[in-house]
Amino acid sequence: MTQSKESSVAPLERTLTYRLHRLHKLTDADSQQAYPAQTGLSLSDGRCLASIGNFEPLSVKDLAQRANLNKSQASRAAQSLVAQGLVLKDDHPGDGRGVVLSLTAQGRETFKHTMTLIEQRNEAIFGCLTLHEQAHLSQLFDRLIAHAG
Repeated sequence: MTQSKESSVAPLERTLTYRLHRLHKLTDADSQQAYPAQTGLSLSDGRCLASIGNFEPLSVKDLAQRANLNKSQASRAAQSLVAQGLVLKDDHPGDGRGVVLSLTAQGRETFKHTMTLIEQRNEAIFGCLTLHEQAHLSQLFDRLIAHAG
């Protein structure tokens, strides 16, 4: 490889995908401990509860999309939340084979705690940035997501 080609190749640790994955792993490690301690839920169940609470009623397919899970993971999390009394699973009014998920009264209380935790986690992660930097980063993420989607 010539000198000019070497200088034009980004080292792995400077690539966007590597850095996003690293940030994801760093934040998930802390979240894995925080969710059970503060909400009594696993990280996956907490994320699903937050998605249901923000976008209810949701089908399992919609839950998978909103929580960034595959359909079988979303189905297991939904079953877990139903078993814990946090989520209701009703027949889908327009699809005899489908179901819709919504929060129970107990689920709504746990949802509030979960959203508080999410806000705290976001502040811990992004608190090193100014409000202007946070807003700019948010806009950049929106553009990247729209472009990738």
